[in-house]
Amino acid sequence: MHPWNESLLEAFRQRLERLPHALLVHGARGTGKLALAERMSQLLLCESQAKKPCDACDGCRWFLAGSHPDLRRVEPESLMKEVAVDEDAPEKEKKGKASIVIKVEQVRELADFLNLRSHRGARRVTIVHPAEDMYPNAANALLKGLEEPPSGAIFILVSHRPARLLPTIRSRCVSLGVAIPPHDVALQWLETQGVKDAGRWLAYAGGAPLRAAEYAAQAETLDRFLKHPAPVDDREQLQQLAEALQKRAFDSALASFGLPPKYRAGGKRGDPRAWLTFAREMGENRALCAHPVNPRLFSAAMLARLESL
Repeated sequence: MHPWNESLLEAFRQRLERLPHALLVHGARGTGKLALAERMSQLLLCESQAKKPCDACDGCRWFLAGSHPDLRRVEPESLMKEVAVDEDAPEKEKKGKASIVIKVEQVRELADFLNLRSHRGARRVTIVHPAEDMYPNAANALLKGLEEPPSGAIFILVSHRPARLLPTIRSRCVSLGVAIPPHDVALQWLETQGVKDAGRWLAYAGGAPLRAAEYAAQAETLDRFLKHPAPVDDREQLQQLAEALQKRAFDSALASFGLPPKYRAGGKRGDPRAWLTFAREMGENRALCAHPVNPRLFSAAMLARLESL
């Protein structure tokens, strides 16, 4: 787990005897929310009764191996380390891309797990990540479990955008916000990880250190999008391009107001309202990039819009 979230884990540990049945861990992407949720789950399943997970008991060893019988993870297939393939499915379905949303079938499969007794005689933990990626019918299926939680069952929902969750789901969870760490703490952590030009990428990530590390690993591609944007043929690069254009637009709007840049994405002065409108459009395009669009045509349209400014 990351050092800036240690205090949240300690606060969680102090409430172990009076825990809510559902916890919503939320905050900006790249602040270590999932790692915190995993550490909380390990603490719940640790059998040593220590202040922190011992990493040595049977519960911890099973957890670290990803095979604890009292833990379930519900997340999109695209985030799973291993995706099960139905050998009886048509060949066309086997070759399909992994889903980027949480399906209702995944939530319904929790029923047997939640309503059976714990294998180790303690709690049963379910991690849902990212919770906002549930299909509406999957969210409604989860809501049933949150409304009538079985004894000993604990849900930990991890969300980058909690406003996209059903209000009824949010109302049944205790909220735990994970803040962006102080700049000096994040910068020091990035430097210990050997991240080059850490300050620049930390600014580009809006202060989120894990995102900054990801950006630094893609520095060559991102530099090209920021300095010499051009149409792309890959959907992943399409998302990167839309994000680069959005952040460049924000910095351009700030420059137009005579303010310092936020993302260090290279902005140009102009009509601040036009730049902010373009930034909003690029935010919408980032969401659309996950859908089956033609990357070449879509990126060309975005760049044409940029040229109009």
